[in-house]
Amino acid sequence: MPAKPLMKALLGAALGVALVPAAPAMAQVVKYESSPTARILDGAEVKAGTDLFFLSGQLASPIDPKKSFADVKSVEDLGDTKTQTISALAKIKTLLESKGYTMADLVKLTLFIAPDPKLGKLDFAGANEGFLQFFRTKDNPTTVARSAFQVAALAGPYFLIEVEGIAAKKK
Repeated sequence: MPAKPLMKALLGAALGVALVPAAPAMAQVVKYESSPTARILDGAEVKAGTDLFFLSGQLASPIDPKKSFADVKSVEDLGDTKTQTISALAKIKTLLESKGYTMADLVKLTLFIAPDPKLGKLDFAGANEGFLQFFRTKDNPTTVARSAFQVAALAGPYFLIEVEGIAAKKK
């Protein structure tokens, strides 16, 4: 076949393929776990076409709802690491629900944990106890991919944990 007709044929075929509508991307979230009893996932895969919600880091609220952050004068005003973890995750749950997501839609959490001055070290066990109030429960049998970092301090001197997250769900 001469060069010009071959080029026309190839161009026509390419245009024909380009004009075929692409199949819609299937929105999908896949959570990978090597053990169904593990606290956290090995990872999560979020396919194209999935809605994502990125949550800023959440800190605990004062135990006494009448107190403002300006009234916080000690760790006791916010609670230990477990109490603060529960408070921060409750705030995340409320934020998720306000946007039509659930805790089961979370695919990734990052925990920033400061040392508890009473213990002289970080309380990772307390963070896990608070975490387990929201994951692998009757209400939410799923869990998330998660990282935890020890930090020297958080936004205020009495905060022991900050939690940020990413939620994903099918459109």
